[in-house]
Amino acid sequence: MSIATVAPGLTAGTWNIDPAHSEVTFTIRHLMSKVRGSFTEFSGAVQIAEEPADSTATAEITVASLDTRNADRDAHVRTADVLDVENHPTMTFATKLVRTEGGEHRLDGDLTIKGVTRPVSLEVEFNGVGEDPWGGTRAGFSASTTINRKDWGIEFNVPLKGDKALLGDKVDIQLEIQAVRA
Repeated sequence: MSIATVAPGLTAGTWNIDPAHSEVTFTIRHLMSKVRGSFTEFSGAVQIAEEPADSTATAEITVASLDTRNADRDAHVRTADVLDVENHPTMTFATKLVRTEGGEHRLDGDLTIKGVTRPVSLEVEFNGVGEDPWGGTRAGFSASTTINRKDWGIEFNVPLKGDKALLGDKVDIQLEIQAVRA
């Protein structure tokens, strides 16, 4: 199966993530609702191969760029209690396997947070390819996964009455990526 079959218009080569037109966001339960946040500084590239399974992706996220729209909360999340920005300034992702099964695309790789590397599988949607107003060619992708923060050693929590806690363990991660053909 060729890349043209799986992702029409996408050509082999290097596609650099455009952070100005991309988003790295997350959602976690906090008290009785969910808090959304984002990381505003990140970089990465997608290496598209003729055979989709041979393609790769890498990303690096600056942890200090965390933004949950609450400065006090963001400052605490950056401490050693949670993400420990001082000792672990970046999070990284690197592909190990690209799969297409029944029309579903999956990107399996290693996610490193706080110096702990664990496997994750991203569900990926290809959103198409087009020309931009500046003469470049762009590809769009959406991806998502759910992780358990404790798998990366993020244990901080505050017990509440009953069997409740300040934070949930599950973190939903969403990516909206525009990549520019190099």
